[in-house]
Amino acid sequence: MKKVMAALALVMMVSGTALAHSGGTDANGCHAGKKPYHCH
Repeated sequence: MKKVMAALALVMMVSGTALAHSGGTDANGCHAGKKPYHCH
């Protein structure tokens, strides 16, 4: 059961990254995409 929970936690962490918006950043670490111009 611990292995299942660990695998589920890993999938949730990876899928959050995969669903993040795309787009390169400029020299300031900012970009625009579907959302207004913003920085990270």
